[in-house]
Amino acid sequence: MPILQYKCPKCGKQFEELVNKFDDEVLCPDCKTAAERSYSGEMWSATGRPAKKCSGHCSTCSGCK
Repeated sequence: MPILQYKCPKCGKQFEELVNKFDDEVLCPDCKTAAERSYSGEMWSATGRPAKKCSGHCSTCSGCK
């Protein structure tokens, strides 16, 4: 279960959320609007090391190595 970064398009709050899948809908904890994924932070692999060449778009990737 990944921890992903999100940003609310309505109030601008940035936060992290533990999700089951990368495409799960996440609501803003402040205003309850559907949040958008934020790709501005550093990506980490399952090993705890920074992922190399990671775009953050898990659906188009062959996985963290």
